[in-house]
Amino acid sequence: MKIKSTNLLIALTLLLSFWSFNVKAQKAKATSFYPNLEFKMSKVQEPVIPKNSVNIKDFGAVNGGYVLNTKAFADAIDAVAKKGGGKVIIPPGIWLTGPIILKSNIELHAETGALIKFSTDKSLYPIIETSFEGLNTWRCISPIYGKNLENVAFTGNGVWDGSGEAWRQVKKSKLTDDQWKKFVASGGVLNDKKDSWYPSEQYLKGSKGADQNVRLDLKTKEQFEEIHDFLRPAMVSIQNSKRVLFDGPVFQNSPSWNLHPLMIEDLIVRNVTVRNPWYSQNGDGLDVESCKNVLIENSSFDVGDDAICIKSGKDKDGRDRGIACENIIVRNNIVYHGHGGVTVGSEMSGGVKNLHVSNCTFMGTDVGLRFKSTRGRGGIVENIFISDIFMTDIPSQAISFDLYYGGKSIAETLAEGGTPVKNKMMAVNDETPQFKNISIRNVTIAGAYQAVFLQGLPEMNLENIEISNLTAKAENGFSIIDANGIKISNIKLDIKKPTVFEIYNGKNMSFKDVEFESTSEKAISINGEVSQNIQFVSTPTSDFAKKTSIGENVPKGAVKF
Repeated sequence: MKIKSTNLLIALTLLLSFWSFNVKAQKAKATSFYPNLEFKMSKVQEPVIPKNSVNIKDFGAVNGGYVLNTKAFADAIDAVAKKGGGKVIIPPGIWLTGPIILKSNIELHAETGALIKFSTDKSLYPIIETSFEGLNTWRCISPIYGKNLENVAFTGNGVWDGSGEAWRQVKKSKLTDDQWKKFVASGGVLNDKKDSWYPSEQYLKGSKGADQNVRLDLKTKEQFEEIHDFLRPAMVSIQNSKRVLFDGPVFQNSPSWNLHPLMIEDLIVRNVTVRNPWYSQNGDGLDVESCKNVLIENSSFDVGDDAICIKSGKDKDGRDRGIACENIIVRNNIVYHGHGGVTVGSEMSGGVKNLHVSNCTFMGTDVGLRFKSTRGRGGIVENIFISDIFMTDIPSQAISFDLYYGGKSIAETLAEGGTPVKNKMMAVNDETPQFKNISIRNVTIAGAYQAVFLQGLPEMNLENIEISNLTAKAENGFSIIDANGIKISNIKLDIKKPTVFEIYNGKNMSFKDVEFESTSEKAISINGEVSQNIQFVSTPTSDFAKKTSIGENVPKGAVKF
């Protein structure tokens, strides 16, 4: 018995040693793939596609854009799926089709010269239970749709076109006179003010009473069917799946969002072009929602709303889902027009953590780095690392944190007077959003309305945000409101307005190696009765004490030089 016990002990010891070695090896492996990353992240896995291949022409597909090829696409996918998966080749040509339903182990390869054009016949898109704008609802099925899949890829250099012009509302203010006349002449209906065009009377009916494009008052499928035209889908919707790749194609002209990966583990988006008309309502580029292990690189975006968006559900539906968006690398991308270059929120109720953004260029983008939420969302956004960002001609705020997001673009908000400063404190609960532990460094802003806007909530301040090595030319400098633990260092500012820093209810803040030209006595303006421990380190050429205006309600000794 003693020998057996000894042998058992040795075996257990060896087993534990082996297990410990494996754990250490896995940890080492988790950091070895992305050595310069600020957090541990294993390599994003690519889909594994069998070597089989078929061509849609072999299943009766007709080139020209006048014959509906829905069945040919479905038959080609079924044929290769029966072999265990493989590549579906879409050759050069114009291929009209209805919805394409994806299956596991499938690669859709659109060759150079291929244009896949989705039909404008809305009856081809039945409504299904899904998630849209972070909420559980009914929506028309997406032109490209898949759920509960493994190993899905979009490759080649062809073009996927969602025929979004047949689905979207258009505002007159966003069009030239000639464009507006063409929309009106094409059919559809106008609203009472004659300043917005709708594709149909049914769409206009559906839009009334909608909360940011979702009808919260409707409950049954039958009720949603009555506003079918209003329920415009994302162009590509892939849900609850593993190992999804977008590599090479152009995705354009979507009914609403363009690419919407939802609850994907191991997602790669690279070498793609995503574009929509700049006037396209809710024409987001890429909305990564509740995904884990994500790589977004070497791509370009030119869209009608936010370009690269990180999300995790909205309000109670998002909190009930409880799936964060985590382990995300965004690098080497270009954004042209868009409401935000890289955006977090506002649907972030499941949380966002471990996000790395680097070497991205924003040219003429409404906002460069955009963080947004509001009371009611809940969720925590944390461990965000942003570096080497280059921006030119930003019409509004280059860097923006807004915890009072109301559904409008920043340009629209500014036109209405800006985001108000509110000092009414609410109770903290699971509906209170939180943004913390964020590093932004090595940023160049060559032209903007405002360099940096940081606004938290009185009851939940923005917390631990570091901005360093920033050079900015802008009309306005920094606005910092309800923020705690802000560190600003090595900043060079060319600001047109005499007031460069506006601080309201700031706590535990430090400003070091900050340069600006304003000689105004109010170059730095500090207000707020809960302000505390705000420190400025003057430079040899600038005595900040002589350039600072401190409000009467600021506690004595709260500001130090």
